[in-house]
Amino acid sequence: MEPTVTVLGIAGSLRKDSLNRAALRAAQALAPEGVRVEIFDLDGIPVYNQDDELSPPARVAELKAAVRAADAILFVTPEFNYSIPGVLKNAIDWGSRPYGDSCWQGKPVAVMGASVSPFGSARAQYHLRQCFVFLDMHPLNKPEVMIGGAAQKFDAAGNLTDERIGKSIQDLLAALAAWTRRLR
Repeated sequence: MEPTVTVLGIAGSLRKDSLNRAALRAAQALAPEGVRVEIFDLDGIPVYNQDDELSPPARVAELKAAVRAADAILFVTPEFNYSIPGVLKNAIDWGSRPYGDSCWQGKPVAVMGASVSPFGSARAQYHLRQCFVFLDMHPLNKPEVMIGGAAQKFDAAGNLTDERIGKSIQDLLAALAAWTRRLR
C-alpha cells in the first residue's frame, strides 16, 4: 500500500458561509482512501509588505510551514472580477517570498472552485494557473471541477447535496494523489 498523500486545501475566501469553503470541507469529507485533506484558513494573513518578508508575521510562517509539510496543494477559489480574490493572491505572494524561499516551488497542485454563476469560477481558475508558472508548481490539468450555480448545490448548512459534483471532487483528489505519487 502506498503512503497517504496529504493535501493542503486552501479556500480563497474569508467569508464564513463561503461556497468555496463549503466545497473545501466537502473535499475533506470525500477524500478517497489514501488521501488526507487538511485545511489552512487564510484568516489572519496580513497584507503582503516586502518590508516584512525577512521576518514574516507568525501567521505567514504557519502558512509556509503547512505548505512545506503537505505533499500537494488544493486551491479552492471563488471568482472576483474575473480573477482570483485578493486574499488568495496575497497568501500566494507571502508564500513565494523572500525570493529564493518559496514554499510553493515543486508542489503538485489542483484547482477547483464554486460560483453562483454558471461558469463555476472558470476564469479565476485559469488566472490562478498562470501564477503556477512563476511559482514552479506542477498543476494537475484534468479533471477540472467548476461548480456553477453553486447556491443550488449546497444546503443551508453548507453541505454538498449534488452527487455528481461530489464524484467530480473525489475524482480530482484521486488524480491529484496519483499525480503527486508520479512526481515523487
